[in-house]
Amino acid sequence: MRVIEYEIDGRHDGMQAGRFLQGKGYSRAVLTSLKHSDGLKLNGVHVRTIDPVRTGDIITVCFKDASEAYPNASLNADVLYDDDDVAVFDKPAGMPVHTSIWHGKDTLENLFAALYPECFFHAVGRLDKDTSGVVAAAKNKYAASVLMSGEGRKPGKLYYAVTDIGFADAYGKEGEIIAPIAREREDHLRRVVREDGEYAHTKYRIIACSDKYCLHEISLVTGRTHQIRVHYSYKGFPLIGDELYGGDTTILKRQALHCGRLEFRQPVTNEDICIRSELPKDILSLFNDNIGKYCIIT
Repeated sequence: MRVIEYEIDGRHDGMQAGRFLQGKGYSRAVLTSLKHSDGLKLNGVHVRTIDPVRTGDIITVCFKDASEAYPNASLNADVLYDDDDVAVFDKPAGMPVHTSIWHGKDTLENLFAALYPECFFHAVGRLDKDTSGVVAAAKNKYAASVLMSGEGRKPGKLYYAVTDIGFADAYGKEGEIIAPIAREREDHLRRVVREDGEYAHTKYRIIACSDKYCLHEISLVTGRTHQIRVHYSYKGFPLIGDELYGGDTTILKRQALHCGRLEFRQPVTNEDICIRSELPKDILSLFNDNIGKYCIIT
């Protein structure tokens, strides 16, 4: 159970409790859920969102959500960061983020349920099952709301991907891919670049090359499903190992895609947090486990 307290100062004297909390980043949906769970108190007594607050009052917010997933502590994903509101995991390839009818006990959500049984799982963005790297999970609805929608607070990510060496010759060592993405068919997982799709914008720079491969550092301006994988396939250079989008699977059996850095602002303290995850061994092995030998941009 997460409890957060706010002391009212003179600037907010007479303001409605709900308006005060909205100024702290509480969405209407979060305030509604708190109201229904009796999670709002003023000086220890139930308060309505329309009630006024006075200088020196203490508003207490209490989140009583609990995990609904099957807890599985035997799963392996390192916790890179942990506080009262956010946990950040280093997800291995092959582990889904969310539970589903196909994955009821082998997901990051199942591990979260074992580690934090009194918290509901709110993944802040997600990674595909076979994409490795950093995943943040908010431990309460307020943290999730601020991280996912608060202006200037949305987490920023850097991804690392591997393509054939020919990409650098064809498109240069730095650039962007802007192409709309749509679902190939309504009942299919695969996405395609198509004129009627949603705007999608990917920025890249090549930071290392070997005789065969390029390592790309990628930032996303938009966050469409499979965006990186679709954009590189569209350019004729699908990610190594990406079977769904035509990548070479003879050396790597999953897409060579890794989320290597996550930056976010802690939703309660406003502290700036930066979390990094090293490239996994299967991607490093494409460069003979010695990425430094090939580094061309620092």
